[in-house]
Amino acid sequence: MANTDRWKKAALAAAKKAKQAAIAAGREAQRLYEAARARVDTAARRRRVKRALQKTGRVLKAAGKAAVVAGVAAGLAAARGEGKKR
Repeated sequence: MANTDRWKKAALAAAKKAKQAAIAAGREAQRLYEAARARVDTAARRRRVKRALQKTGRVLKAAGKAAVVAGVAAGLAAARGEGKKR
């Protein structure tokens, strides 16, 4: 009977250690998962920001060209005397 008690205690201790190791491994896996997810989110965010900046750049280029054209047209109109109607 003494051998059986020792066997049970040893099995119980091994099971507890295995459970603790499994819990620690689960925590580590969760931490790694969150870190990988954060990197993916960061990369996706960077792509979105880059795309938005490209769109903004195109809009600003178009607005700049329109402003130059409007300025030239206003200059030509002023040179012709069309701007002054009194």
